[in-house]
Formats: sequence, C-alpha cells, structure tokens
Amino acid sequence: MREDRPAPALFSGVVAQEDAVAALRAAAANPVHAYLFRGPAGNGGLVAAHGFAAALLCPDGGCGECATCLAALAGTDPDLHIVRRSGASISIADVRQVVALAQRRPLHASRQVIVVLDVHLAALRAPALLKTLEEPPGDTVFILLTDQIIPELVTVASRCVEIPFPPVPRDALVHWLAGSGVPTDMAAVVADSSGGNPERARVMVDDPDVVARVGLWTSVPDELTASGMTVAGLTRRVLESADRAVEPLRAAHAREIESLAAAAAEMGERGLPGRKEIVEQHQREERRFRTDALRAGLGVLARAYRDRVAGAASEHAVTVADEDVRTAVAAVGLITEAAEALPRNPNEALLLQSLFVQLAALAA
Repeated sequence: MREDRPAPALFSGVVAQEDAVAALRAAAANPVHAYLFRGPAGNGGLVAAHGFAAALLCPDGGCGECATCLAALAGTDPDLHIVRRSGASISIADVRQVVALAQRRPLHASRQVIVVLDVHLAALRAPALLKTLEEPPGDTVFILLTDQIIPELVTVASRCVEIPFPPVPRDALVHWLAGSGVPTDMAAVVADSSGGNPERARVMVDDPDVVARVGLWTSVPDELTASGMTVAGLTRRVLESADRAVEPLRAAHAREIESLAAAAAEMGERGLPGRKEIVEQHQREERRFRTDALRAGLGVLARAYRDRVAGAASEHAVTVADEDVRTAVAAVGLITEAAEALPRNPNEALLLQSLFVQLAALAA
C-alpha cells in the first residue's frame, strides 16, 4: 500500500473544507456503512463524494493515480453509483433504484459506493431509505447528500456519520477565485454575493451582470417605500435579475451537451444516449441555481441592513439609536425567514412582495 490514507489530490477540487476532508481521509481506512454530507449543493459535497469513493474503491487506499481512482473521480467506475432524483423530489422509483443497487455485488473492488443526491427532497420516502440503511449489505457504503436535515430525516441521519460542508468563508473564496485568475475586485464582488458557494461563484465569474445584481439588492433599503408600485417594481427587477443569473450556467450546459454529443459521435452513436435525462437534469440544476441566486441576493440585502447600522455608528462616532438597531435586526430576521422559505415556495413573486412590504413598513 502506498499510503495509509487517501492522497490529497483526491480532494483537490474541494474548496476550503479542511475539516470535512480531514474527516474523510481518516474514515477511508475503516469506513462505516453510511455517511451524510450536509450542506447546499456547490459547497463541495459532491466533489468530496467522488474523492472519498476513490479512496474506498482504490486497492491502494486512494493513490490518486490508478485507473480506479481516475474513474471514480470522473464518476465512471462501475462500483460507484450516483443516484439523482428523477423528478421534483425523490420518488419511490428512485428509492427502489437505491435498494436494487445495494443488493448488487461489487464488480472489481472489495466494496461498492452508492451516492444519493438531494436527500432532503426524500421526506415521503424516508422510511424506505431508513430500512435500507438499517439492513446494509456489508460491501456497500452509502453517501447521502442533503442541503439540510429536515425533521423527516432525523432518524435517517442518526444512522449515518454526518460530515458538514458549511459555506466557504469569504476570504477563502476570494483567495481561491484570485488564484484561479479572477481579478481581485471581481473576486470580492463574487465572494460577497455567492453565499459562500464555490460552484455558484465559478459560474458567477462569467456573469457580466453580477456587479449590477449586487448593486440592485444593496439599493433595496433606499428604494423601498410604502408604495405598492415600488414594491411591484422591485420584485420584477430582482426576478428578472435572477433570470439573467442563470444564463452563464445555461451556456455551460449547452457546451456540455455539445461535447457529449461529439464524444458519442466518435464512438459511432447516431445520437446522444440519455439525452432526455441529461437535459432534464440540466433544467433542474438551472431552476435550483435561479433559486440560489435569489437567496444570495437576500443575503446581500441582509448585509446591507447590517452595514447601514455599522456605517452610521462609524461615520458619526456615536452609538446608533436602539430603534435603528431594532429595525435592522427585525429586517434581517424577515429576510432570513424569506430565504429559508424560498426553496419551498412556488410563488416567488408573492413571497418577495410580502417581504418588501414588511421591510417598507419597518422603515415607515
């Protein structure tokens, strides 16, 4: 064996998640049957899952160089199974796929790894998942990825080793972006508006509207009045801005389809196998990215309210009035509630209008 733990190269794509990577390196030598990676998509969980799978499947414990490691990192190893939901939530068919995969025997390695994405969207299917985790085959390791642990998943989570993937600190994100060739001033803007999410930040650097979007959300406190026209106008503008935020990701998806189609043609395929499923997956990613763009905007808005209080105190070198502090705290609370409700609310416009009306009332 070359090393007692996986080579750092296996996790080179994971940005500023040192605690999670250290835990996975230690776990690879003697893994348990199930792990729960907790944190929003894009924080590094899926990238780390590929690296951890490579360490678990590699005969040398994760050399980072052999065919098994390279295939696991690429997601093509036959003993690594990535299960993505087939619809808006994890369906019973998706859970049956997990159960069926768990009954298989590894083809080449001493174990197999099953990665299940978006487990927070499996609330109604949690009992079926729980049964599989409670009776795990000895040669299967589960990696469940979830944005958060909802009440329905508490028991499932208790059967797993939890590995948190929190938002990446701003300074670390700026450093990473600058190291990737992004100008420092742009790196700062992207870091401030990406919510500590490297995957979102990677897309945002190609977004020419990112600076204007941050400026729009920052200007909301000054623009808000009790006027319904102002609220309606702001709501329309932030939603249109979120639509534009998805355009770089949509372009990246188009390039991916083109690349996959070209590779399929070289293999003699007349079309792209699984094109429908790939397109549907892209559409889900784009919808999620749009929601994340709105949540990131709400984060900018909350920071704007905090900065207004801090700026007033600094500018006048006096203690800010208690009423101003209470107003800012109340505003941040309302914004936080809206951000938490956004992924579950099908009517984004109504949610944002309600928020803006309440913020306007605070300022009145």
